[in-house]
Amino acid sequence: MKAKEIVVAGHINPDGDSIGSLLSLGLGLQKIGKKVYMLSSEGVPKRYRSLPGSGRILRSLDREPDLAISVDCSNKEILGPAYGVFKKASCVIEIDHHDFRRSFGDVQVIDHKAAAVGEMIYALIRGLGVPITKEIAQNLMTSIVVETNSFRMPSVRPYTFEVCTSLAKTGINYYNLVEMIYWSKRKESALLSGLCLSRCKFLKEGRLAWSVVKKRDFLAAKAMDEDVDPVPDEMRSIRSVKVAVLFREKSDNILRVSLRSKDRINVAAIAEHYNGGGHFDVAGCYIKNSTKAIREFLDRIERLF
Repeated sequence: MKAKEIVVAGHINPDGDSIGSLLSLGLGLQKIGKKVYMLSSEGVPKRYRSLPGSGRILRSLDREPDLAISVDCSNKEILGPAYGVFKKASCVIEIDHHDFRRSFGDVQVIDHKAAAVGEMIYALIRGLGVPITKEIAQNLMTSIVVETNSFRMPSVRPYTFEVCTSLAKTGINYYNLVEMIYWSKRKESALLSGLCLSRCKFLKEGRLAWSVVKKRDFLAAKAMDEDVDPVPDEMRSIRSVKVAVLFREKSDNILRVSLRSKDRINVAAIAEHYNGGGHFDVAGCYIKNSTKAIREFLDRIERLF
């Protein structure tokens, strides 16, 4: 690899796959002598700030790098402001596993079968001859555990466990890692989750569940956007539910929509219609903040049944 100065960036509204992949690739490239800038336009969610190297992640950067690498990004829009750096780069590489995507770089490294981008970063780092240290392993394991929802998603394959076995052998504390991801919840998150679930409404004989969280709810609970990230999965876990939809008020004009589904119902096709994307069963997009827009969106979902 000839590039000397490299930017690695993940997507806005970062999850564990994005942050874990960003950190593991960034730390790995540093070990082969590259000058690496790790970039996340919205910073690092609180739950992931104990990950090795997280303190090195920047929110903004004014550079013209030799190479810019995106991880877990299905289109340029979800890079957010970080895309400004990518436009200045001599070369852009995309590393991704989303089923539905719109390419924007010079080189695409895509594996739709990968359970997490962390699987792909693991193979890339090993291919570069970089030893998998405990710090890199902890970030990779976070990527895989979060993206597979603790190995419960249908994307999990034998290779997923082979990678995790190799990572576990580095001596990482798996108990602490899972405690950080799943068993340690801020009270603000618990209050907001309860509010969202109490508002949950059901359509199509209980197969479609949806709820709304407003800006005033975040203020009342003293919570952040990331505090409701688990809610769509909690809604999907209801036995009768096949599709779960959570609308988050981002501004007076915009709603962020999180979609989850079971039985291979393709919610990504709906997200794509609104310039979003994702996987068949996990997707997201943005719509106008209005009762009419919500109703039209739910009508599209109902047609899936």
